[in-house]
Amino acid sequence: METIELEGKAALAGKLSLIDDEQSVTPVVMAAMANTENPRLRTVMAALVRHLHDFLREVRPTDEEFELGLEFIAALGHATHATNNEVVLAADVLGLSTLVTTMNNSTRDGRTPGALLGPFYRDNAPRYDCGDCVVQDDTPGLPLFVSGTVRGTDGTPLAGATISVWQASPVGLYDNQDPNQPDRNLRGCFQARMDGGYHFRTVRPAGYPVPTDGPVGKLLDAQQRHPYRPAHIHFIVSAPGYRTLVTQVFADDSDILESDVTFGVHRQLVGTFHRVEQGRSPWGNLPAPFYTLAFDFTLEPGVQTFPKPPID
Repeated sequence: METIELEGKAALAGKLSLIDDEQSVTPVVMAAMANTENPRLRTVMAALVRHLHDFLREVRPTDEEFELGLEFIAALGHATHATNNEVVLAADVLGLSTLVTTMNNSTRDGRTPGALLGPFYRDNAPRYDCGDCVVQDDTPGLPLFVSGTVRGTDGTPLAGATISVWQASPVGLYDNQDPNQPDRNLRGCFQARMDGGYHFRTVRPAGYPVPTDGPVGKLLDAQQRHPYRPAHIHFIVSAPGYRTLVTQVFADDSDILESDVTFGVHRQLVGTFHRVEQGRSPWGNLPAPFYTLAFDFTLEPGVQTFPKPPID
């Protein structure tokens, strides 16, 4: 009788979806998620589990290494707060943000390429008139006069397009990083003129290191990578009936364009920061020396949306 019961239990166990070896784990997990009602969630999670399981089989982490990996992920959350988003930073330095941006922002029909939003974007930038200066204090550094035109892919000037900008100071710090800067310094929002043109005054930004006091900094150190980004200005350019463009324009004279820690430099986003040694500024009647940057933006038709700020 006991033999029959054991044989019956063995037969029953053979019909159950149980784990037999490492190869059997993935199909059991996939089957558990198969009833997910949202089709996109079902597709994404199935692919995520499949690739993560394949990754583990490839690198074959020890129990200790697996625990270290989980601790790193947890540390990203612990290091994220109102003025620092370590999760976004990790996605940036691993090239994930740039890859997603590149996949979702083609340059077809002459569209200006996108660039990663970054961890320092804030909402409610001060509103200025074209020609105004976004420098709120006596921030040192040479003036930079930025101008250009916003058009659709058919060449139509986009009157009233919104141009939002933010940047680091000449010492490489954003306003939320630097207690010596006024709140929302070097940030601004402008409306394009009837001809699609825009222009504003700022100060030439410096390249800067991403925050290295958290887990991402430890990772960069272990990989023997520098933490620096080349000098750039962030732009969000939008207009009703057009896809919102999130991008950056980089200084052409930076020596780390090819080694940006976030891999964010698209070839078409390198702008000419022209140094003027003589004469007066194009507006504002300031004496040289100063810099000028001329950069046009081309938007494609679509839905106007706005990114969620990663920090307050």
